[in-house]
Amino acid sequence: MKQLAGSIRIGWVIEYKGKPWTITKAQHIKPGKGGAFMQVEMKSVEEGTKTNERFRTEDSIEKMMVEDKDCQFLFEDGNGLTFMESETFEQFTMPADILGDSRPFLTDGMSVRIAHINGRPISVELPLQVICAVVETEPVVKGQTAASSYKPAILDNGVRVMVPPFIDAGDKIVVGTAEANYVERAK
Repeated sequence: MKQLAGSIRIGWVIEYKGKPWTITKAQHIKPGKGGAFMQVEMKSVEEGTKTNERFRTEDSIEKMMVEDKDCQFLFEDGNGLTFMESETFEQFTMPADILGDSRPFLTDGMSVRIAHINGRPISVELPLQVICAVVETEPVVKGQTAASSYKPAILDNGVRVMVPPFIDAGDKIVVGTAEANYVERAK
């Protein structure tokens, strides 16, 4: 199915040079001069090799027809990540590096969508946002709250994100899994 390169998302499977590739990172870049483009890191489904590619946002790419199945993450061991299909209760294992930088956001019991090509699982799509607890962050400095500055914070899964000054250790926040960015304070 033809798609514009500007709509590429992490977890998609595209056909590139005649082979299936899973998108592990995707960043939309709008330089000051010239047209916008997508900087994409891809992993070969067949060989497991990685490559970086740059697509103009108006380029047409071939998104492969895959079967998405709702699954639940069970556990991680030496063999990789073990999932269970929600409908058939069938269990299968995938390599732990399949998620790339998004791996820390996968938690026990989490519902995910897994893409299959010809019955073989090839990529994992996490929820767009998850709730995490802030374990460590700098204290608020009086007078800094008026500016729109951000400060570093370490989450309960070990990921470092930038948060607004009013966020303290122990607060729960909503984090975007694609770019590991602060979205809002959890309600």
